[in-house]
Amino acid sequence: MKRRQKNSGNSGSIVRVDPSNPNPDLIQAAVKIIRNNGVVVFPTSGLYGIGADAFCAEAVRRVFAIKRRPAHKPVLVLLSGIHDMDKVVRTVPDYAEPLLGLWPGGITFIFKAGDSVPADLTGGTGKIGLRMPAHPVAKALAERFGGPITGTSANLSGRPASASVTDLDPEIHRQVDMVLDAGALAGGSGSTILDVTCWPVKVIREGAVTRQAIDDVLRNG
Repeated sequence: MKRRQKNSGNSGSIVRVDPSNPNPDLIQAAVKIIRNNGVVVFPTSGLYGIGADAFCAEAVRRVFAIKRRPAHKPVLVLLSGIHDMDKVVRTVPDYAEPLLGLWPGGITFIFKAGDSVPADLTGGTGKIGLRMPAHPVAKALAERFGGPITGTSANLSGRPASASVTDLDPEIHRQVDMVLDAGALAGGSGSTILDVTCWPVKVIREGAVTRQAIDDVLRNG
């Protein structure tokens, strides 16, 4: 496979994309970059994220470098469909199955990572965070790519995430290969993060999906 060289200083091109009905040619252009181990900024439901091939260790390391993210902190991935789970998780516990009905949308599930998942992606924890995107652009990007892509927020580690391209840190913009600009997003606290590797399940961060909604699913099955 052709290897893409790291951005040498030119900012990634900003491309306007319809947030409701993204142009397939624009999505394909972004996918081509990702397939060549590049990095793309794209919109999710609330904040902008950084997308790269989740199974390319080189691309994953580049995402960490761009964000200045500590190596011990994992990076979540977006799935193109439930079928992608077999590629990235060791197993789905029975008690977690009903919770998958909360997808697509603002909840990230933490599972035990499969053997094929790059260790860099898990931060050495052996666990992987997964989300099914609801935003039309993020969904189209994952589906067209046909496999897991990184979905970490487009910010420098420890700094606020961005709900608009104009708020992106210049350092982020400088180092990525493309920015898909869908305008202002909803913002907010991001996705809820739920660890389902243990019982009872553990809410790491409450965000778009409430603890009450999680409890209701667990109670009703």
